[in-house]
Amino acid sequence: MNERTINASWITQRPIAHRALHDEANGILENSRSAVLAAVNAGYHIEIDLQLSVDRVPMVFHDYTLERMTSATGELRDRTAAELQSLRLKNSQDTIWPLSELLEIVAGKVGLIIELKGRAGADEGFIQSVAAALKGYQGNVAIMSFNHWLLADANQFAPELILGQTAKGNDDLYKIHEETRLAYNVDFVSYKFADLDCKFVRETNARDMPLICWTIKSQKDANVAYEKTDQITFEGFTPEDLGSTGDMAR
Repeated sequence: MNERTINASWITQRPIAHRALHDEANGILENSRSAVLAAVNAGYHIEIDLQLSVDRVPMVFHDYTLERMTSATGELRDRTAAELQSLRLKNSQDTIWPLSELLEIVAGKVGLIIELKGRAGADEGFIQSVAAALKGYQGNVAIMSFNHWLLADANQFAPELILGQTAKGNDDLYKIHEETRLAYNVDFVSYKFADLDCKFVRETNARDMPLICWTIKSQKDANVAYEKTDQITFEGFTPEDLGSTGDMAR
């Protein structure tokens, strides 16, 4: 395993707005410019999703297909960045947008945690494109993924980036989670809230590795999560300051 000097402690210092601070009832949709601006203004860290356009531009969008969030259909990966930027999000004035524009808006004001949404066999150059966009960025930023091939590419092509392992499941998945952690030099873990009572989470806590969880939707669940993790990824409510003091919460 390569030795790296990485400080990921900033990830635990503030609650993390899931897909930015969205509020669909008021036309602020997930992963949109408006949601990112709202999170920046509120002082929350931001979690957003990235996928790769057909011309290899990292675009801010969660779903593999377009129909839930736009009036278009089909795979995001089948369209160019220019085509995607022309698509308006439903019931919103926002459009799909590239990572480069998001970085200009965030500009280091809050931390940014980027989940890479991969398609097996369709992601050649994804890590390199993200690393190129992040080159020279002065703010706190980390990448994470469920996709092991993207974690492997991050190790090879962007070892300077803070790297997170996104995971879920009970003890039946302990072995694969532990092998992933060891194989890809991960710096933090993001785990599903409903699955926190498992051996892998307990061992992550024992290592004093930053541990965040997803997705918290009430203060009641936040209070439970802070007993088991260092920080929450939240949506749909305004969290109290609990756990956002800059120290590990547990």
